[in-house]
Amino acid sequence: MKKRKQSDKLNLTMLCDFYELTMGNGYYQCEYRDRITYFDVFFRRVPDGGGFAVAAGLDQIIDYVLDLHYDEEDIAFLRSKNLFSEDFLDYLRHFRFTGDIWAVPEGTPVFAGEPIMTVRAPAIEAQMIETYVLLEINHQSLIATKASRICRAAQGRTVLEFGSRRAQGTDAAVTGARAAYIGGCAGTACTLSDQMYGVRAGGTMAHSWVQMFDSEYEAFKTYCEIYPTNATLLVDTYDAMRSGVPNAIRVFDEVLKPKGIRKCGIRFDSGDMAWLTQKARKMLDEAGWPECSITCSNSLDEYLITDLIRQGAQIDVFGVGERLITARSESVFGGVYKLVAVEDRNGNVVPKIKISENVAKITNPGFKHVYRIFGKEGKCFADYICLWEELVDGGPLELFDPEAVWKRQTVTDYTCIDLLQPVFLDGRLVYSRPSLQEIRAYADRQLETLWDSVKRFDNPHEYYVDLSQKLWDLKQELLLRKGH
Repeated sequence: MKKRKQSDKLNLTMLCDFYELTMGNGYYQCEYRDRITYFDVFFRRVPDGGGFAVAAGLDQIIDYVLDLHYDEEDIAFLRSKNLFSEDFLDYLRHFRFTGDIWAVPEGTPVFAGEPIMTVRAPAIEAQMIETYVLLEINHQSLIATKASRICRAAQGRTVLEFGSRRAQGTDAAVTGARAAYIGGCAGTACTLSDQMYGVRAGGTMAHSWVQMFDSEYEAFKTYCEIYPTNATLLVDTYDAMRSGVPNAIRVFDEVLKPKGIRKCGIRFDSGDMAWLTQKARKMLDEAGWPECSITCSNSLDEYLITDLIRQGAQIDVFGVGERLITARSESVFGGVYKLVAVEDRNGNVVPKIKISENVAKITNPGFKHVYRIFGKEGKCFADYICLWEELVDGGPLELFDPEAVWKRQTVTDYTCIDLLQPVFLDGRLVYSRPSLQEIRAYADRQLETLWDSVKRFDNPHEYYVDLSQKLWDLKQELLLRKGH
């Protein structure tokens, strides 16, 4: 078989687990190909023990679904496996997505156990998209969630994503920067992410720039002469306090001050950040440069940032690399794609359940709504999962924790929204795709709807994800029926 060259444009339809193809062929052979199925995407645990996650990745899934197809090279490759019928391969020639997808908008705070996407489609179509859907949601939601934690730790200070060179592959760097922006970062070091998605890229110099010149002073002066409006000088190549900061001040005085430019900065990439920035701030202020910002980078995360601020570090901008772009402390989001219902030949929705000795892996059956419930303060206090035929219309609502069913409460003074929004209906895109900047603004607003107790890093308040009584009863019925 002729192999694709790395330079060839990849058909991402083939980015699937092989068993999706073997199952697809099997469904085709046993005439299940047109059976309508329902799959939920959800995750079982918030990364880092946090109180919530941030949904991301939907826009790339939309592009993927719109481009679903198999070309002749793909079909020839599959034929070479000697596993697939010619009828199935011919079916793939005309393959496209004809089903429905509902999803929470990107930037929405989400919680374990609730559907963040539901796919309703013929069995083969629903199965084929599983891998890519999970790939995007798992990766981007993980990075957006980590970025949210880091940016909240910065307490209003600017956070920049600096992780491209430590990312786990090309796409991880580019879409990772996108997800970090959704989570709160102000910009990125990744130029391609700026070009593709509009995540503002920025940067000035590395240590190699300083080393290239005969003196640190010459390196700084040359840079400021070339980029007077973008002068952030890396001051720790040799000795930050004895030469780096003094040379930066000297160059700012000689090059920027005569031009009337006050905006400038210095950056530390090593050393005791708290002590260095306190000393540097004092030196800059005494020299008449209170506008000069101080940036720090070097293996930062939410806990180190919190400690630095607590110690009185004078840092205006945090550049966060590997621990953000790889979500180093919790490198897997854990989203899954599970069958929850099928339609019989009469169009009736038949709920399905997966049972496990691990209680966390038992699924919630049926085609469902997810409502977010808000109190009169405008803060959300519970998400309510119910069957599709159940509608929440503002009347009295009984909530209970499925892990502690005795904790029941009836709420009357509330508002709610349906989190799952239609994205595709009958294979047609019906979702109005927001810009990345609109997603970011939405994410910022959504963050304000959470109580501070849910946003704690350690021991956050457990946000309630409740089941309706009808869904709870259905789940118990299926557990009893399937468990015997």
